[in-house]
Amino acid sequence: MQPIDTTTIGQVEPGMTVVDPTGLKAGAVTAVQQPGTTVRPDTAAGIAERLMAVGYVRIDGTGELAHDTYASAEQISAVAPGTVSLRVSRDELFRAES
Repeated sequence: MQPIDTTTIGQVEPGMTVVDPTGLKAGAVTAVQQPGTTVRPDTAAGIAERLMAVGYVRIDGTGELAHDTYASAEQISAVAPGTVSLRVSRDELFRAES
């Protein structure tokens, strides 16, 4: 496993808008956890442990039937004032179980 760059996720704050690589809004950040957190995300076993190891953000989905999702620190490409840009589409994020 390569060292984790905590610089990008360290700039993320709740309330920021999350966009995919095409600029489509994926939702808004509701929580941020740094690498090595003990806060377990509401996802399947294996995925949860991976997210905890690398750090993650919880994203409140957009749209009436949208589900919350999680983006790992590795899936974040950039952070600008008010916006988190992803490396992946919303469909590639980890879905919350509840």
